[in-house]
Amino acid sequence: MNKKISAAVASAALVLGSTAANAGIIIPAGEWTMDINGNVNVYASYVSADDTAAVAGGLAASKGNSGTEDKTQSINTGLLPAWLGFTGTTRQNDLDVSFTISMQPNVSDNGVAGDSKSNGPLWRQAFLTFGDKSWGTVKMGKDLGIFAGQAILNDMTLLGVGGGASTTSGNSTSLGGIGTGYVYPAWKGQISYTTPNMNGFTATVGITNPNQTGTTGVDTTWQDRFGLEGQLQYAFDAGKVWASGASYEKDNGTYSWDASAVDVGAALNFGNVGVVAYVYSTDGVGTTMFDGYPGGAAGAASVGVSSDGKEREGSGGYVQATYVIPSGTKLGLAYGKSTLDKAGNDGNNSVLDENNRWTVGAYHPLTKHLNLVAEYNKIESTDHNNDENEADSVSLGAILFF
Repeated sequence: MNKKISAAVASAALVLGSTAANAGIIIPAGEWTMDINGNVNVYASYVSADDTAAVAGGLAASKGNSGTEDKTQSINTGLLPAWLGFTGTTRQNDLDVSFTISMQPNVSDNGVAGDSKSNGPLWRQAFLTFGDKSWGTVKMGKDLGIFAGQAILNDMTLLGVGGGASTTSGNSTSLGGIGTGYVYPAWKGQISYTTPNMNGFTATVGITNPNQTGTTGVDTTWQDRFGLEGQLQYAFDAGKVWASGASYEKDNGTYSWDASAVDVGAALNFGNVGVVAYVYSTDGVGTTMFDGYPGGAAGAASVGVSSDGKEREGSGGYVQATYVIPSGTKLGLAYGKSTLDKAGNDGNNSVLDENNRWTVGAYHPLTKHLNLVAEYNKIESTDHNNDENEADSVSLGAILFF
């Protein structure tokens, strides 16, 4: 892979869950080394919807205003929010110690004055680490989830937009391949341990914060214990392979259920060619988030359980191929899908069957840190009654890492 593109991808991985950032603006500060890092990305997106009625739980856009508006536009960030991160590292008492704190401001807003007071910046990272290469590393605090973390970090739309391009509202981002190839790992309070690197092999295990979903009554779910997440990974010269899993117990006061997930993936590079293959399976989870789509209630179309508390099984994955041409531009093609089975008292038109996505992208390194991006995305959503939505989007913009 072209070195400039590799640096951009490495920077994306850096701001999404790095324990010891070292690719930003380095400032010695006494016993500490400070790293200021992040990105600014902005995309103009144009979305065309083919169908009037939305598929319940579907991610394909539908026509608004009683079916008369089939075109929408937005200027917003892509899958990555704009990012400003601070990482400090030091070596004390034979321990490598670090902290990371980051904020994610918005680059656009659809408020009448161009500034919605209710949409402040996000704070997605606040964690510390300590350890040594001889025995491993402990992480404590808020960071990217362990399960499905590699799925999003190896998605080429991390440098672009992917699905969900039609949203312009404060600090929201697009979806990339979330819900059309993998479940969102989310940003979770966690205490985790990662083994030392053993000839390319590492293992991570952790407990995560028991996040609450919804607001009142049946819309509210709790977790009955800490979440459990883990990952096995083997890295070698040509790439890496991994497997991860997660387990939660949930309760809404009326019924309880187990939410679990497993995945396996590989990212390989052969000269200028890159290939990613990823699959996952879930039970009681949903297609987009752990429990469902943002704002979705228990029993809604894309969440992990039916309205009578029966667990829905889900599966999906994505394949991706990229090629770097002599100019340095990385060309990519990806296909992903996420499916959900019916359970309990589900009706055919009340539950999502499948979201799938085709992405064609071009990512050109204009400078060492600045990449120009062009993407085309096609998303199709169907329910178990064979109702269907289709939507196409084109996004043009740039992402700058520092």
